[in-house]
Amino acid sequence: MTGPDPLSLDGISLLVVWTAIATYLLAFIAYTIDLAGRSVPASVPQREPALVGAAARADRSTQSRQSGPVDSVRTPPANRQRLLWARIGTSLTVLAFLFHLAGTVLRGIAAGRVPWANMYEFALTGTLLIVAVYLLVLRRYDLRFLGAFLIGMIVLLLGGATIAFYVEVVPLMDPLKSIWLVIHVFVASLATALFAIACGLAVTQLMQTRRERRADTTSARNGGPRFLATLPTADALESLAYRFVIVGFVFWTFTLIAGAIWANDSWGRYWGFDTKEVWTFVIWVLYAGYIHARATRGWRGTRSAWLCITGFATVLFNFTVVNMFFKGLHAYSGLS
Repeated sequence: MTGPDPLSLDGISLLVVWTAIATYLLAFIAYTIDLAGRSVPASVPQREPALVGAAARADRSTQSRQSGPVDSVRTPPANRQRLLWARIGTSLTVLAFLFHLAGTVLRGIAAGRVPWANMYEFALTGTLLIVAVYLLVLRRYDLRFLGAFLIGMIVLLLGGATIAFYVEVVPLMDPLKSIWLVIHVFVASLATALFAIACGLAVTQLMQTRRERRADTTSARNGGPRFLATLPTADALESLAYRFVIVGFVFWTFTLIAGAIWANDSWGRYWGFDTKEVWTFVIWVLYAGYIHARATRGWRGTRSAWLCITGFATVLFNFTVVNMFFKGLHAYSGLS
């Protein structure tokens, strides 16, 4: 990675981005401490294993009849449990987001265009939107338990992109000089943010499912990490992940359509089986399959969770491996 002039706007942007990464790391530590410290209150007596499983099933059944599983995390911010380290983690995340936003805006000003024309800039904007969506969702759903997963992922993605993908500002290639650069890439980044949150929920769902199954035959204390006992049920996590995928899928569908229109403007054809086009379609098919299977074929539980995780893994593969190692008309990584 070659460094810019420290006194230039791009140099200041890079410094601010590293400040954001350091602050995100502190937020990740705070969220991790929060999870490590969570447990069922000691005053609650331990029940027999069979009763634990029966009670859990009864609780889920009652919850479903009354208001639906997702309502278990729909608690107004003022009424939420006052978890000190979770609050510290969220505060640090907001601070890091402000640094992140400033670094992204400065990069755009330095470039004289939107800051998502190469892999570094796309990572910069994409991770910014993941955090933005997470913070906005916190106003409606208490998903602070996802903080360690999401912010840890942000540290890895943003830090790795800044080390490996950073390039100095260069003029746009001719095919990128289009309004579709603004629309197509931004919507793709927003869809990626929603898929990232759904993936975090799916990972947590798998852990919670394992704990709930073991609770039928062993004590809740030995059924998994202690913090899982304080989280929503696997059904609630799955329903919420499904909602995020639905919204993300709408944006990804628009991404696919907008990309075809842009391809026609740039190269005179809507579809040419370019590597990037193919993988974008593969992602669409995976999430379409997830939605269809869950809605009509009864794919619930671990199967739907793994399909959700596979979909997001493919998104990351499309951004990294496809951009770096597959040649095609979409070779705009900015890497030499």
